[in-house]
Amino acid sequence: MGIFKKAGALGVAKMVIDEARKPENQARIKKAVDTAKTEVAKRQQKKR
Repeated sequence: MGIFKKAGALGVAKMVIDEARKPENQARIKKAVDTAKTEVAKRQQKKR
């Protein structure tokens, strides 16, 4: 049973990596990272 679970997890990981390599998804990822960075910066400024 453990072998099938690992194989399934590897399959899902491969699918995620393949999707992340697509240019349109890279743009979405970069936008999400930029948004997250600005939110973190805003929170850090509020703490000071």
